[in-house]
Amino acid sequence: MTGALLVAGTTSDAGKSLVTTGLCRWFARQGLRVAPYKAQNMSNNSMVTADGGEIGRAQWLQAVAARAEPEVAMNPVLLKPGSDRRSHAVLMGQPWGELQAGEFATGRRALATAAWAAFDELRSRFDVVVCEGAGSPAEVNLRAGDYVNMGLARHARMPAVVVGDIDRGGVLAAMFGTLALLDADDQALVAGWVVNKFRGDVGLLRPGLDRLEQVTGRPVLGVLPWLPGAWSDAEDALAIAGWRGEAAAPAAGDRLSVAVVRLPRVSNATDVDALALEPGVTVTVTADPDVVAASDVVVLPGSRSTVSDLEWLRRNGIAAAVSAHAAAGRPVLGVCGGHQMLAASIDDEIESGAGRVDGLGLLPTTVRFDRDKHLGRPQGAWRGEPVTAYEIHHGVTSLDAADPRAAEAEPFLDGWRLGSVWGTTWHGALEHDGFRRAWLVAAVAQADRRFVPAPGPGFAARREGMVDALAVAVEDALDTAALLRLVEHGAPSGLPLLPPGA
Repeated sequence: MTGALLVAGTTSDAGKSLVTTGLCRWFARQGLRVAPYKAQNMSNNSMVTADGGEIGRAQWLQAVAARAEPEVAMNPVLLKPGSDRRSHAVLMGQPWGELQAGEFATGRRALATAAWAAFDELRSRFDVVVCEGAGSPAEVNLRAGDYVNMGLARHARMPAVVVGDIDRGGVLAAMFGTLALLDADDQALVAGWVVNKFRGDVGLLRPGLDRLEQVTGRPVLGVLPWLPGAWSDAEDALAIAGWRGEAAAPAAGDRLSVAVVRLPRVSNATDVDALALEPGVTVTVTADPDVVAASDVVVLPGSRSTVSDLEWLRRNGIAAAVSAHAAAGRPVLGVCGGHQMLAASIDDEIESGAGRVDGLGLLPTTVRFDRDKHLGRPQGAWRGEPVTAYEIHHGVTSLDAADPRAAEAEPFLDGWRLGSVWGTTWHGALEHDGFRRAWLVAAVAQADRRFVPAPGPGFAARREGMVDALAVAVEDALDTAALLRLVEHGAPSGLPLLPPGA
């Protein structure tokens, strides 16, 4: 078998990422060689592959689900928003340039060419390529420059299934309208529907599904249930809801509150997912300085715009709350951009062009922004606990020997700790259960709090269990025989066309 399938959606957040993840694991369970693919992802949550490139975290998780080594061809174009009207483009894992808002529809020919070449190359090596669309294929204002949705499907002569989120309401109308807006050649490749996030008796939904099939001439391939424990390495910022509320109380010790600051340009927010899993730890994502002040632990996550987000911290009173928190001996953790904010000074002529600005001054360090992006998958240890991580940054943090506090700073992964303030450039370190729990014990002990790790499955085991649960849902709820036929033979000929698009 050498085939492909496009998972499109009626809207953003319809569940395309999770359905793609579940399909990748289900196809892999059938003994097929599977690759995920997303031609263009817009996300500040990314990961470094073994070949030293950068891809979206969602595609990295999908590769894990497919039991394949993540590689840059699986997400050849990654757009990382730097402002409301400007995105930094990563092409085949490496920095490519910038796109302004007005160029999204017209300025991407070179990106499309490279993305389709990556797809063709993946298809030559794998039995099945499961492609995730972006947004909705019915965004006809962007169709001329589309290479992610129906543009990709037309390039590959690939069938598409459209996922709709019934929890939002209006899913049947959204599916009909999606098809009707497409032109005839695009409509010919839309081969079926998947209803997602359903709660209740499917029998009550059946008359609507029958009507949808009647008026569109396409089958409903299944109704996926609401899966409260399912989550993805989200494209958008700080989506930890998959774990929130699931962690039981610890067997002993104090319950801890962790405040993660919701930066305007947060990146790699998945660092906090593992904290939210830990029994006895409650994670709150917040922009409220009072919540920051009342918490046991404060986390400053990564940022795509360190200097502007630092100015936002000051303008909204959060910088003062973080400084007071540290002065009281309560732990503050900065990761990547958050680590940079803890420095005494930041010299940035690259990301913001602001030049030298004052940092929070909580660590005796300085930051200099390099033109070249630093990408890597470092390994290390802290207090005997092994850590593997990944790094994605322009800012380079150094200990300032002229700062009298430098002699008191203790190495912490690739960064430093001074008193109750901790900083590292490494993403993903908290996903290691031993390190995360040892750090929590040590960090809160400084504030006379006692954390006792509870027994139970760790982060990696929980993530693997979630992926398997998605595959089981695919097996139980979808017409997998029909999906296999689509992958092998493409969309059926003679599918009816709907006006006005047809």
